[in-house]
Amino acid sequence: MSTLKPQHDMTGGKTLPSGWRRVRIGNVVAEAKPGFACGTREASGVIQLRMNNVDTRGGLSWQEFIRVPADSATVSEYRLEDGDIVFNNTNSVELVGKTALFRGYPEPVVYSNHFTRLRVFPDRADPGFVAAWLLSQWQARTFENICNRWIGQSAVKSDKLLALEMPLPPLEEQKRIAAILNEQMGAVERARAAAQAQLEAAKALPAAYLRAVFSSPEAQHWPRVPLGELAVLGPDNGVFKHRHEFGHGVPMVNVSDLYRSLAVDLATVERVQVTDSELQRFAISRGDLFFCRSSLKREGVGWCCYVRDVPEPSVFECHVMRVRLNPQKASPEFVAHYWAHPPVREEVVGNSRTATMTTMNQADLAGVCVPLPSLSAQQRIAAMLSEQMASADRARKAIEEELDAINKLPAALLRRAFNGEL
Repeated sequence: MSTLKPQHDMTGGKTLPSGWRRVRIGNVVAEAKPGFACGTREASGVIQLRMNNVDTRGGLSWQEFIRVPADSATVSEYRLEDGDIVFNNTNSVELVGKTALFRGYPEPVVYSNHFTRLRVFPDRADPGFVAAWLLSQWQARTFENICNRWIGQSAVKSDKLLALEMPLPPLEEQKRIAAILNEQMGAVERARAAAQAQLEAAKALPAAYLRAVFSSPEAQHWPRVPLGELAVLGPDNGVFKHRHEFGHGVPMVNVSDLYRSLAVDLATVERVQVTDSELQRFAISRGDLFFCRSSLKREGVGWCCYVRDVPEPSVFECHVMRVRLNPQKASPEFVAHYWAHPPVREEVVGNSRTATMTTMNQADLAGVCVPLPSLSAQQRIAAMLSEQMASADRARKAIEEELDAINKLPAALLRRAFNGEL
């Protein structure tokens, strides 16, 4: 940790460590050069850095890049060198101001007009320190506040960028802080990548559990029965209500409720006023299956959940279809799990129709065949799958919380660095 003692900064109104001062970025930047636009692609051309190549963590991404035609003079004028700072001057309001430090690449790299290349005076500032401070300002939404805005786009002009004031310690202190930040940010990025990989693995678990059951050799010998022979389908849609009618009355299952969990929780759904005839026609019973009848997104149609408990009279809305299984033949929980099996989802979505919305009807549901072991086997398998899914969901949520904590670390590290606490 720095042993510098704090002093009061009269220009910014904040306390700075001893020996630090507040300067305009323009005083440490020797060059602020915008890039060039090019709408042409050329497989043998030079790599041109675009907005997607700079992430929100101060890094450069090389997974995907474009190549553009450029003569030697253009390459010479716009080539990035080790130590250059690339500032994303034009982007959405949320992303404008993303910044990264260029550390070289095996071949020449130029940059588009969505970036400004900053080169600092080497005797005044360390580029890693300046790049880190700019990243901290993006995180603090400084650029969102000073950008010029148009429809769908915003820009930070060079004069506004260079007029910003930053805390500046002596050069050797800048280098020391930049080196520590580089090491810390690298550790955070490795932790983030590891957590992200764990999250992807956790997200893949449900499909793996379903595949282990429904694609197993044993399942190939189960009789397959069309859903229409196992259930009473209908009505084809539910209650239609305007938004101003929500808030009071009985619980109503909406399309959005189908995506939350395999078992819909009627205690968490919206309430709506209904007539006696609507309540009778669209009433929900324990064990009912619900299917998404129409969806703006094609992959959402046909999504299924079942009702475990009905603590009070409830209904379902017009974009949902209700199916009541014969309890002597099929377990609702088992069928709901089967409906989540990726090959079944592909079949259901493939049978849907797309216009303004993607839709399906009772006939589409009725024709889907369900593999049926004995009822006791269905209940045993459903209980096992539900336990596995719950475990996978807990693991996913725990990793998401860990990843959220990791994603907050860079901002905390940068705050410490520019408060002189490293």
